[in-house]
Amino acid sequence: MKITAADVFVTCPGRNYVTLKITTDDGLVGYGDATLNGRELSVASYLRDHLVPLLIGRDAARISDTWQYLYRGAYWRRGPVTMTAIGAVDVALWDIKGKAAGLPVYQLLGGAARDGVTVYGHASGAGIDEAVADVARFLAAGYRAVRVQSSVPGLDSTYGIRVGGGLTYEPAADDRPVEDVWDTAAYLDFVPRLVAATRDQLGYGFHLLHDVHHRLTPIEAARLGRSLEPYRMFWIEDSTPAEDQSAFRLIRQHTVTPLAVGEVFNTIWDCKDLIAERLVDYIRTSVPHTGGITHTRRVFDFADTYGVRSGSHGAGDISPIGIAAALHLDLTIPNFGIQEYMGHLDPAGEVFRSGYHLADGMLHLGDEPGIGVQFDEEAAARYPYQARYLPVNRLTDGSMHDW
Repeated sequence: MKITAADVFVTCPGRNYVTLKITTDDGLVGYGDATLNGRELSVASYLRDHLVPLLIGRDAARISDTWQYLYRGAYWRRGPVTMTAIGAVDVALWDIKGKAAGLPVYQLLGGAARDGVTVYGHASGAGIDEAVADVARFLAAGYRAVRVQSSVPGLDSTYGIRVGGGLTYEPAADDRPVEDVWDTAAYLDFVPRLVAATRDQLGYGFHLLHDVHHRLTPIEAARLGRSLEPYRMFWIEDSTPAEDQSAFRLIRQHTVTPLAVGEVFNTIWDCKDLIAERLVDYIRTSVPHTGGITHTRRVFDFADTYGVRSGSHGAGDISPIGIAAALHLDLTIPNFGIQEYMGHLDPAGEVFRSGYHLADGMLHLGDEPGIGVQFDEEAAARYPYQARYLPVNRLTDGSMHDW
């Protein structure tokens, strides 16, 4: 089962996605998600210029060897571009292996350990009343877990606010980044009131989450965690910039609110200390950005030995291929926690045909062999790449801050 071709597609059906297609000499095709939001063309180039030439002629069945070849064989290792490119190859090869066996990938990973994958939706609003009403809409739709975000009074814009009636939002801007203004003091005063109102009006019969988005210092994050303790949060996410793993030691000393981090991590070494010292409760690495199924499973297996559960990143900047790959892993691991799910903007459904579906607050995989997502090349060609950037943040004095 030799690889005869590998092709890279960049398309923008609502937002930019990078897809890798690998073809074997017996006609099997596998797909991988190589999307890195805001740096899509860098991964596409890494694949086309550096990895695709190495894939031709390799045995598609030797997934582990190919992973090691692409990782250990490169002097410049790690990082989001490298690991996302390797992740796309890895998922495409798992897709091929499943199709060759006539089985969904989760069966090759040991079979299902649960009936479905619990997901959380993204509720938001222009103020507390609107945000709470949006949480109620998710609960009415069957969600068992909801992340709540709201505009902060006095700020022109706030991260995580959905526009329109869809499940997802598009934070990217054309030409150059939008510059948001941030006020930490206003945020820290506001969020406890938002969470308190949500619990007061909707109760405790569901999981409640909140995303800080890397914006606080360790002591500020500790203060936020302590202020939210009465409201039984499922987690607060990305409370400080993720580069400093030691920051979580201070946060942990001051609050018992569960902590989640990891959507910007790319390898097990980025989160090793956080897990081994039990400084977080959930690790949020995603399959596309963490070297595919092969390496993400290594992260989750390591986390399981320390009682840390998974909570994979699953925003709209991960294509249905990447979401499906995550679901196959979610379904099989013993330490599954929760899966982020935002859905995808139209017309993504024209390009990607996914085999999973949402019911009763869980995503369910079908029995289609492989990953279970089909990619329509003709549809993809109708939506060419559009240059876009994520926003940037400045404090009220004009200095740069983490977005």
